[in-house]
Amino acid sequence: MSEQQDLKDLVMQTDEEYHQLATQHHELDDRLHQLTDKPYLSEPEQLEEVNLKKRKLQLKDRMENILRRRRQEQEPGMSHAQPQTR
Repeated sequence: MSEQQDLKDLVMQTDEEYHQLATQHHELDDRLHQLTDKPYLSEPEQLEEVNLKKRKLQLKDRMENILRRRRQEQEPGMSHAQPQTR
């Protein structure tokens, strides 16, 4: 299992906000699949599809921010990019 996946699993178990965001993301994804499986979308469904995609991206951004913060906490020396000297 990758280090990234290990971190996601750990955060999923230990960070309530991340867990809630992931649950919401999954629910939106399920609804989006329901819509995309339809041969035709009404105008309200088309609007819902656009809004679902936007909300999913917002949730994913928040989840990534949490992961980034946790990664920096694990690697305190790596939190700020240091210029490399040769």
